[in-house]
Amino acid sequence: MSGVEETFRKFATYGDTAASGSDMTGKNFSKMCKECGVMDGKAVTSTDVDIVFNKVKTKGARTITFAQFQQAMKELCGKRFKGKAPEEALEAVYGLLEGKEPGHVGVTKATKAGAVERLTDTSKYTGSHKERFDESGKGKGLAGREELTDNSGYVGAYKGAGTYDQTH
Repeated sequence: MSGVEETFRKFATYGDTAASGSDMTGKNFSKMCKECGVMDGKAVTSTDVDIVFNKVKTKGARTITFAQFQQAMKELCGKRFKGKAPEEALEAVYGLLEGKEPGHVGVTKATKAGAVERLTDTSKYTGSHKERFDESGKGKGLAGREELTDNSGYVGAYKGAGTYDQTH
């Protein structure tokens, strides 16, 4: 498998756990063009990428195959690298794509600043809230939030539970 085809598969499966990697959505195609440098904002814009995607996909479909992807790259390479021969421009575009992976832009990270750190420190909890966490600070789950019922047949604080003689 070539480097370009591998890049195609990685971007085709990005964000969709059920995707097989054989066809790519318009959103992922646009993301790939942007992250790999095919879309530069001047010669090739997001509008150009969307137009080319809709031109090469089959009517009524929402995805493109690798063969259609190659056709789309042939259309875009002329715009991206003006003045070069079509074969050279296509090689230059494939050079931009090879070995790339989808990046995670704008992924939310947990903050540890000021009041947030104090509020999330479980060692400082008191009262009934303290009962929701074990010694390591990990939550107990449902057992920490609810009073679980005891169906043993004895009242709550009875000290002789389980001592009844079964011979009667």
